[in-house]
Amino acid sequence: MSEKIYVLIDHGNGEIRVPSLESLALGQRMAEEAGFSLHALILGHKIQPLAERIASQKVESVLLVEDQKLADYDPDMYCKALSQIITEDQPYLLLMAHIYQNIDLAPKLAAVISRGLVTDCIGYRKEADTFIFVRQMFRNRLNAEVQIRSEHPWIVTMQVGATSVDDLREGSAQVIERPVDLSDVELRRKPLEAFEATKGKVDLSQAEWIVAVGRGIKKAENLKIIEELAEVLGAEIAASRPVVDSEWLTRDRQVGSSGQTVTPRLYVACGISGAIQHIVGMKNSDCIVAINTDPNAPIFNIATYGIVGDLFEIVPALTKKLKEAKGL
Repeated sequence: MSEKIYVLIDHGNGEIRVPSLESLALGQRMAEEAGFSLHALILGHKIQPLAERIASQKVESVLLVEDQKLADYDPDMYCKALSQIITEDQPYLLLMAHIYQNIDLAPKLAAVISRGLVTDCIGYRKEADTFIFVRQMFRNRLNAEVQIRSEHPWIVTMQVGATSVDDLREGSAQVIERPVDLSDVELRRKPLEAFEATKGKVDLSQAEWIVAVGRGIKKAENLKIIEELAEVLGAEIAASRPVVDSEWLTRDRQVGSSGQTVTPRLYVACGISGAIQHIVGMKNSDCIVAINTDPNAPIFNIATYGIVGDLFEIVPALTKKLKEAKGL
């Protein structure tokens, strides 16, 4: 029997979280390269419809752990349920998305089952009969290759945007219900009302087109040219931290290590130098267009297309050409 890769499917408000689908796409690639079987694992209550959605992807099976006690995330309950499944099935590894819930869950689970854990990985490579995982260190200035030396199962969390949901391949799989015994787990926490982490309701992670602005815009009054470009593109507006700290745009539009992580099809960076804190939040965009007067700006190191010039000349000219092309 071949080795197995499990992928934990996260969900909330009746929807599957996109980072989990990214992890599933990565799992498909890893399983194919290694000749392993791939299985999705989903926990919760009244989540049969979500399990069936995952069953339409290319996986061997979807393991459904259904229990009233799993209706809301609780680290003790989730850890107990997962440890039972993982200990019984002994997969090669368990993949998780590196989101807040799993940042809490993964180390707890690794400690309970006494197995190796690597977090916030941006990629991997296959070497002989094992996987080497890549994660960033020293404020994302260096990439480190990490080999887990513990016995399997391993636990690995993947950074949001490490791959694209567009890479998911469809298939047909059976949903298998897996019972767990949570009778001896004491509920020690009481969930409170959910709240938005940032003011406003802008979810840049779902945007396909983004026009981002940095300190090169100089003052709030100049944002009009960015708004006009975003309007003609049908794009969301984002910002680097200096723009948000100056209160020219709201906190929910910040991209970077202390803001949102985005993976749009197009990311236009206007007057953004490319500090590492910003780059980590947008480096996996499909196409990056950078506009900056400094030819040595770090943003050009990751840009698909770089324009060395004054954004106050380039952006209006670009907006004009786009309007002409659209007949506006």
